[in-house]
Amino acid sequence: MSRTKLAIIGVFVVVLGVVAFNMLFTVHQAQQALILQFGNPVRVERDPGLKFKLPFIQNVEYFDKRILDLDPPVTEVILNDQKRINVDSFARYRILDPLEFRKRARTTVNFRDVFGRRLNAAVRSEVAKVSLADMLSDRRAGVMGFITEQLKSQAPEFGVEVVDVRIGRTDLPEATSQAVYNRMRSDRVAQAAELRAQGEEQKARIQAEADRERTVILAEANRQAQILRGDGEAERTRLLIDAFGRDQEFFDLYRRLEALSALQGDGTTMVLTPETDILELFSDRDGRSAAPRQ
Repeated sequence: MSRTKLAIIGVFVVVLGVVAFNMLFTVHQAQQALILQFGNPVRVERDPGLKFKLPFIQNVEYFDKRILDLDPPVTEVILNDQKRINVDSFARYRILDPLEFRKRARTTVNFRDVFGRRLNAAVRSEVAKVSLADMLSDRRAGVMGFITEQLKSQAPEFGVEVVDVRIGRTDLPEATSQAVYNRMRSDRVAQAAELRAQGEEQKARIQAEADRERTVILAEANRQAQILRGDGEAERTRLLIDAFGRDQEFFDLYRRLEALSALQGDGTTMVLTPETDILELFSDRDGRSAAPRQ
């Protein structure tokens, strides 16, 4: 076989391979394919496997069959009690009709933009009908139900099915959040001041009661002490009278000695006559002084 024939066969094989490559395409089990001819959709391939198309004049676009997410930007909503909140919502959808999806949305990016705005519009419309307290109660589920129904009714025109719609977060705007924080802080400060005032009042009342009880107890103790002291003095006097009544001379001596004890101390001077009863203790029987001479 000549080289020319081998070259022709080689070219033919290459061309056949290129044609076969452009005729065959594979659809993954998680995908569905839309075949376009000169940019116009001609058919949809949903079953996975090896598929055929016209070479060079037809091309394939793939669309995911799985559940996809739609997460639009956070939107600000004014509630019916005039409070402002930031709502972060999201949706889950599935492409059912790639042909309709391409005709209406063109691309997935464009669909996310268009349908995301519709989601935020539905959220603003329904959430604006309730108050902040309702959004924190069981009524929130009912609001989400209305939003989901609205989006599900609009989804078929894009060839998609809305699986679920949720509100991820609801936050107060920064200015509102700061105002709420300041108001709560003021309330807590006022409450703390009131509790302190009540505590001081209770403290003063308890102290006054304790001081009153202390005064009463001390007065009663002093009264009891005076009574006991008087009883003791009376008993002492009785005992002394009883003892001194038995020996008059000893009693006189004791009284004089008590009088002398009052003269004790530095710098005490008394001038007395020899006939003074006290000095008789220091004289002998003849009247002479018994004090030692210096």
